Amino acid sequence: MFLSLLQRRNAALLQAAAAFHRSGELPPNTFVIDLDALERNARTLSAEAARLGMRPFAMTKQIGRNPDASRAIRRGGITEAVGVDLECAVAAATGGLATGHLGHLVQIPRHRAAEASALQPRYWTVFSEQKAREAGAAALAHGRVQDVLLRVVAPGDRFYTGHEGGFDAERIVEHARVIDALPGVRVAGVTTFPATLVDGESGEAQTTPNLQTLAQAKRRLQNAGFEDVQMNAPGTTSTATLARLAEAGATQVEPGHGLTGTTPLHARVDLLEEPAIAYVTEVSHLWDDRAYVFGGGLYVDPVHGIPATSALIVRDGEDPATLTARPVEMPAPEAIDYYARIPLDAPADAAEGDTVIFGFRPQVFVSRGLTAGIRGLSTGSPQLAEIWSSNGAPPLRATAETAALAVTQQEVGA
Repeated sequence: MFLSLLQRRNAALLQAAAAFHRSGELPPNTFVIDLDALERNARTLSAEAARLGMRPFAMTKQIGRNPDASRAIRRGGITEAVGVDLECAVAAATGGLATGHLGHLVQIPRHRAAEASALQPRYWTVFSEQKAREAGAAALAHGRVQDVLLRVVAPGDRFYTGHEGGFDAERIVEHARVIDALPGVRVAGVTTFPATLVDGESGEAQTTPNLQTLAQAKRRLQNAGFEDVQMNAPGTTSTATLARLAEAGATQVEPGHGLTGTTPLHARVDLLEEPAIAYVTEVSHLWDDRAYVFGGGLYVDPVHGIPATSALIVRDGEDPATLTARPVEMPAPEAIDYYARIPLDAPADAAEGDTVIFGFRPQVFVSRGLTAGIRGLSTGSPQLAEIWSSNGAPPLRATAETAALAVTQQEVGA
């Protein structure tokens, strides 16, 4: 979906990724992130959000919660993250992003509320009175009062299957008064997801019924005497959608794919944000006129169904920016992505160990993919940053020490 865009707008990322893979510094099954472009994208989004009076929270799950990426986002002016779950918030914090928002989309488990509160989140979304009680108790234990956002729902709102839940928007004032009276919490506003989507046929960004529900809930709370009511409106966030959200009353936005130029809107039209991520792997073996390439990170976000996927096979000395992409036979969505297959016109089209580059819309945190930032592309002196696992932790590595430990344990067991 984004491979031709990368070739056209960020050839340097593809060239550096291929060079680092050929040198052995970059392992297969790694998402490479242009840290300079990421910083510029964050600065662009931050400036536009500030101009419109909105606070941006960075979503880092799509890029594997990479700490180097978090630091680049912070340098770009976005200083707080939204944690799609608690682990996401913890990982972003290791990269220097404060916790601006958690509990949405994934609520905080009962016995982990204390951990969540230790992050001192600016806002905490709750779907129920019970979850608000848990947040309040955890906040009081840390000597603070927690600002909470209420997830609102109305008939006709759109939710992805499995994302449902929240408070009846028609009764939002009643619900808010109950929650606001609980120890340790203060009702600070409302949220939903998604507030914006790209229409699959027209390719245009359109607001969902959820945004109207959100705006109505905000007005009801304001009319009932609640002050400084926040309106959190995530979904397909880019500079191209911010003005419409601000006009509707949004005060908070949460760019994720907008930071890497990989929203569905970026696939259709050139926006201010630059494409900043690619997936690098290699040919494992050849069989039956196909190149089998290592997988592990081949989860393609099916925002508009399962798209056709293509990739570049890069031989030694070739420039990936000039190559023609080849169609890929992706593993079935229900299968483990050990390999993808690339049909070959001739056996000489690929060899074992060749670099393979994809450009698709990722959700790294649900995969086995690694991540690695590349800095210095804008100056022509690329440097590979650290390599991280998909959860933002250091990757497992085989060492002489681990092998010796395994032998020792085997001997003890015998």
